[in-house]
Amino acid sequence: MTPDTIDFVLVGIGDRAVDYLTAWDLQRRVHQRVVDAESRDTVLLLEHPPTFTAGKRTDPHERPLDPGGAPVIDVDRGGKITFHGPGQLVAYPIVRLPEHVRVVDFVRRMEEAMIATCAEFGVRSARVPGRSGVWLRATTDRPERKIGAIGIRVSRGVTMHGIALNCDVDMSWYDRFVPCGIDDAGVTSLTAEVGRRISVADVVPVLEHELTQMLAWAEYFPTPDYEPRPEPGRAAVGGPRVEIHSRPGA
Repeated sequence: MTPDTIDFVLVGIGDRAVDYLTAWDLQRRVHQRVVDAESRDTVLLLEHPPTFTAGKRTDPHERPLDPGGAPVIDVDRGGKITFHGPGQLVAYPIVRLPEHVRVVDFVRRMEEAMIATCAEFGVRSARVPGRSGVWLRATTDRPERKIGAIGIRVSRGVTMHGIALNCDVDMSWYDRFVPCGIDDAGVTSLTAEVGRRISVADVVPVLEHELTQMLAWAEYFPTPDYEPRPEPGRAAVGGPRVEIHSRPGA
């Protein structure tokens, strides 16, 4: 795949943020067109109003007791509960996986795109084996903290759902629930790490570039992982913890 065989669509950010259910319906329609070979591979880029989405592994105690007026939506992706809202750039890659690319390889590429995007803004991040997404290492005064989340579904060989990178999010939303089911670490954003505002609009062209590189399916050199840190109640694994709902025959 080359950059001219994939469409990047900026669906809406800022004042044009897209309601989650509206975007989900758009995903399904684009997914069907890609499955039917009526559309090229597509990446939807957007921002959502405040919304909690609960993946298949979400436990009842992880849901927000007071969602602050934001909807809590059960979705058909892997993983646990997460937050989408203003200041977070969401990318939904709806792409057909080549035969030589395993689902876990696709997930690692999506994480690598977020890692490279963070690096462009001077923020060093990596994967943590045993936990999904993209993380910053703990420091003497700050805990390990997550900056990018991922939740993927594969149906009929075509991906949907995707990644969410915190650019300039109001962190108080994360006080309302247990992010991704992990209660022994923090959450952060590019703005919080850099000390100046990094908007979604600032990040869009950078993430688009990095996704273009990863979706060319060429060989790449993955960023070295941090030390393994299993999710509470789970054993460590040899690679990054990935939660995927895969239904190749659906």
